[in-house]
This record gives sequence, structure tokens and C-alpha cells, in this order.
Amino acid sequence: MASTDARAGIRTGSAPVHPARLCPRDSEGPGDAGTLTDGEDTLELRLPRELVALPAEGTADASSGGGEGGDGFVGTRSAARSQANPDHLTEAMDDLLDHVSSWGPTATPMGSFQLVPVRIERDLPLVHRWMNDVAVAAFWQLAGPPSATESHLRTQLAGDGRSVPCLGVLEGTPMSYWEIYRADLDPLALHYPARPHDTGIHLLVGDAAHRRKGRGSVLVRAVADQILDRRPACTRVVAEPDLHNTPSVAAFLSAGFRFTAEVDLPGKRAALVIRDRVLRHRM
Repeated sequence: MASTDARAGIRTGSAPVHPARLCPRDSEGPGDAGTLTDGEDTLELRLPRELVALPAEGTADASSGGGEGGDGFVGTRSAARSQANPDHLTEAMDDLLDHVSSWGPTATPMGSFQLVPVRIERDLPLVHRWMNDVAVAAFWQLAGPPSATESHLRTQLAGDGRSVPCLGVLEGTPMSYWEIYRADLDPLALHYPARPHDTGIHLLVGDAAHRRKGRGSVLVRAVADQILDRRPACTRVVAEPDLHNTPSVAAFLSAGFRFTAEVDLPGKRAALVIRDRVLRHRM
């Protein structure tokens, strides 16, 4: 996604929310979330007070991408962020997402691709350069000095693990930036009928050379499939590109996502797109 301000939007707040308090077990009785089929979008969750109160606890980031080169696909972003919390160790940051760091490589038509969790001391210069690319900056709104990028990354790395920032490495070359996040623990869940363990993705393709036609959709499909493979409790992968960001919306639709609704998010009107586990081999 897109925003008019690098800090505009919603944030999850500094207080961690235990997943068991937000996510009913899939084994619960008939009529709860675990009994619905993946094609349904009518689930009405009763959100806990902790989650309902989250947007009031601070500001947030909300932006989306799409830009120059090839089919114009840069990426998409509209992340809700937890503030830094010194009580949570970086080593355990991805527990809520089934250890993204251990997912390993996946095969794509373009070669081996892997999500590698960001390390600031190693990756800040590269991510900072991408954020200052004209096409990326127009939507991510994080152009500026390295401190702006570092602050954005540290907020996630010091949080409770509901969002994991990663480099996308294709055939050994870092070429994209991803945020894998728990959509059901995110303020996005206030804007659509979220289900337990819904997993969201935001991304940008860093260099124009990698923005060739069709590459974005290939990578989105690969990452969505990997989420479904590595997160057995997750039945859906979601994204919310800016409705007017045609290249990003098209990339998600080409990657097997389906358009479900238009939603008003801070800074943009978004196209909510979903990839269902039950439909993954049909779309």
C-alpha cells in the first residue's frame, strides 16, 4: 500500500496480545471459525477489547506500491506496527508466524527464492537504498536518511513477532523486501471478517531490473504457497493493495488471489484480496 505520510495509519501498540486470546482453536465446536469453508467471507468475529483498543494506542504506517519498469509492479504495503518492547527478544520474534527464519528456499520459475529475516547491521544500507528509489518512495513514504528506514525496521524487530521483515533473495541475490504479518492480530482485522491465523504480506521489488512483467506475480504466488505450506493453521493469505494501484492488484490476482472487497484504510482505499488454501491448486 499508499500513504501521504510515513507515519500515517494504525499501529498495534506496545502491549503484546497473547494469540490464544485472539484466535479460537480450529477444534472448537460447530458454528465457530474452524468450521467455515475457505470460500466464505461472512465470519463475524467478536473482537477482544485489547484488539479493539489498538488503533487508539498510536499512529501507524499505511502505504502501497506500484511503479515503474515492466508491468509497473513495485509492491504493496499497509502495515500495522507494534512499538518497540524491550521485554521481547529478537531471537523469538517470529514465534507467531511459525519461525519464518526456518522456512528455507522454495523453487520458482525464476530460480530458488528464500525469505531471509532482516538484520539491521547487515541489511540497512540495501533496504535504505530501495526506500529511496523514486518508484518505491512514492508509495512506501520512507524516503530520507537511513534513520527513517532503521526506525521502521527496529519497530518490527523489537515487537512481539506479529510482523517479520525479510529480504527476498532470488538465486543468491537480495532483490525484494517483504513483511509477513499476522493479519488477524493486526488492526486490519477491524476492517474485514478476519479468521484465526490469517497471514498478510506486504512487499516491494527493490531494483528496476527485477520489475519485469510477470515477475511480481510469480514471487507473490511462491510466498503465498510457502505460507500455506509452513503455517498449517493458516487457511488464507491476505493483502490490501491500493485500489488505484493497478499493477499491484493485477499481480495479486495473477498469483491466485481473489478480489473480495474494497476497504477504507488510513491513507487509502484498498482492494482486499485473498488466497484460499482450499483453492490454491485451482487458481
